[in-house]
Amino acid sequence: MQGFKGFPPGKTRTTSVPNQFFSELLPQIDDLAELKLTLYCFWALQQQEGDFRYIRRREVLEDSLFLNSLDSDPQMAAQRATEAFEQATTRGTLLHVTVEGIDGPEDIYFMNTVKGRNAVRAIQAGQFQFGGREHPVALVVERPNVFTLYEQNIGPLTPMIGDQLREAERDYPVEWIEEAIQLAVERNKRNWRYVMGILKRWQSEGKERGLTQQPTEADRYRYIRGEFSDLIDY
Repeated sequence: MQGFKGFPPGKTRTTSVPNQFFSELLPQIDDLAELKLTLYCFWALQQQEGDFRYIRRREVLEDSLFLNSLDSDPQMAAQRATEAFEQATTRGTLLHVTVEGIDGPEDIYFMNTVKGRNAVRAIQAGQFQFGGREHPVALVVERPNVFTLYEQNIGPLTPMIGDQLREAERDYPVEWIEEAIQLAVERNKRNWRYVMGILKRWQSEGKERGLTQQPTEADRYRYIRGEFSDLIDY
C-alpha cells in the first residue's frame, strides 16, 4: 500500500463540510462506498458555480480515479458507486431526480439543502431547464508544488532556499523542476544548486539537449572551469 506523504506546506485548496455531517450523518453511515461518495459529492459540488449545483451520476461513473478507490475491478466499482448513490438517497443525504438531458435521460443528484430542495421542486413543477456541461466534474491528482518536491526529495526548507524556489517557480515550468529534481535524486546529487544547473542548461541549450544525455568531452571541457564545474559527472 502506498503511504500518504502528507499535506504540502503553505496554503492549499480546501473543501467545506458542514459540522452536522460529523455530528449526525457520519455516525449513521456504515458503508465505506457511501461514505466516500458523500465526501466526493461535497467536493464535486464546490467545484461548480451558480445557484443550483448538482451531480450527474454518469459523470461519477466515468471518474476512474474515484472508482478505483472503491474497487480495482471497473464493473464492481461501478456497481458499488451505483449502490452508494441509492444508499445516500435513501438516507436523505442526496436528492435524486431524472431529467431529460441532451443525450437522453439523466440521473442527477442535489445535496439535501434548502437550495437542493428548491431545485427539486422546480424540476417537478417543470420550471427547471437542464443542460449539459462542457467540462464534467472529475477527480484530478494535483501536482505537488515545488516546495513539496524539495522537501520530499532533497531536504528541509530554509528561508533562503524558499526564496530560490519561488524564483525558480516563476522562471521555469513546474514539469522541468520536477524532472530536474528527479535527475538529481537519480544521480545522488541532492542539492538545489545541482537542480538549478540542470534548469539553466535546459534553458540555454534546449531541454532535449540538456542533462538528460550523458555529457560529451566537449561538454566536460566547456563546463569544467565554468559556473557548473561541480555539477558535471566524471
